[in-house]
Amino acid sequence: MPRAAGRAYRQPVLVSKFLGLHWVLVLVICAIASIGFAMLYSASQGEFGGRPLRQMIYFGAGLGLMIAVAMVHIRVWWQMSYVIYAGVLALLIAVEVMGQTGGGATRWLDFGPVRLQPSEIMKLTLVLALARYYHGLTITEVSKLRNLAVPLLLIVLPAALVIRQPDLGTTLLMVAGGVTVMFLAGVPRRVFAVGALGAIAAGVVGYYQLRDYQKKRILTFLDPSTDPLGAGYHIQQSKIALGSGGLSGKGFRQGTQAHLEFLPEGDTDFIATVLAEEFGFIGAVTMLALYTMVIIYGFIIALTARSQFARLLALGVTTTFFLYVFINLAMVMGLIPVVGVPLPLVSYGGSAVMTLMLGMGLLMCVHVHKYVPISRQGHIRQT
Repeated sequence: MPRAAGRAYRQPVLVSKFLGLHWVLVLVICAIASIGFAMLYSASQGEFGGRPLRQMIYFGAGLGLMIAVAMVHIRVWWQMSYVIYAGVLALLIAVEVMGQTGGGATRWLDFGPVRLQPSEIMKLTLVLALARYYHGLTITEVSKLRNLAVPLLLIVLPAALVIRQPDLGTTLLMVAGGVTVMFLAGVPRRVFAVGALGAIAAGVVGYYQLRDYQKKRILTFLDPSTDPLGAGYHIQQSKIALGSGGLSGKGFRQGTQAHLEFLPEGDTDFIATVLAEEFGFIGAVTMLALYTMVIIYGFIIALTARSQFARLLALGVTTTFFLYVFINLAMVMGLIPVVGVPLPLVSYGGSAVMTLMLGMGLLMCVHVHKYVPISRQGHIRQT
């Protein structure tokens, strides 16, 4: 009887959590992913059994992961945040030792049927760890310079490992996400002013440490016409595809840039141009509207949370999602150098999809537990 009673007690709690998911946000996420499936089908020359099918499998698994993560009590994520961070950092170190190389970069760990990219997971893990750290500080303690050592170390350690792979895009996303959490936590603005000056100085010095292809990306960004058939080829073809779509596009699977293979990486980094060419300005604005809905809902969820940990976690996840969208679209339009950041839930990639769905799961978890206040020591306060 006691066990049966215990099961009878737990089941309604799980059901209530499931029903308490942000179902409108779930539908928006599914809509974005569905557009991604269609674009991958088009970019793959109508071959359904290849990357489009694998992307659907990744998303289906990610959807299950999102719901599972959302159902876990938010205090568990608070308790496990540093442990998860240490585990993912260990995976990044393992990449240095036994990582798989592809396309001139060593970013993956091969576990038989599963190929894992730890740097993708670290983007969210870093947000989780920083949210935990700043949850335990008062406003006065946040403003003290001595309390910057830990968060800076949390950011620098994985960033140094990822830039060695090399993966400039992921490094930028990681650092930007971490710095954003620090800013939202209330770190004094003068710290960011000094940091910006230091970053400029480091950027000048760091430029000479970049690989040749990374330097070419920056120089080509400044003037793509200098190498239209080499380093500037991606941007030139991307702009042609973006402009040729017009108002309503050429029609599904009627685009020429991707189908005639003028546009490299049409199913990964530059898939937004396939969408713009085939569905034009209307299709691009529709996609932007769906992304904007995710970001707005993310900020609303953060503002309704009652604990600092939950607020910072939701804001960090939402900002990371925004950075994915912003950097990818700015990249394909030639506004920033090409850094290899995928378009969320549209570009092909199992690690990226699973990471984004993990992030959405954490966001959902904050929504489900938004009325749960947590003390600075991690205990649930009774109100």
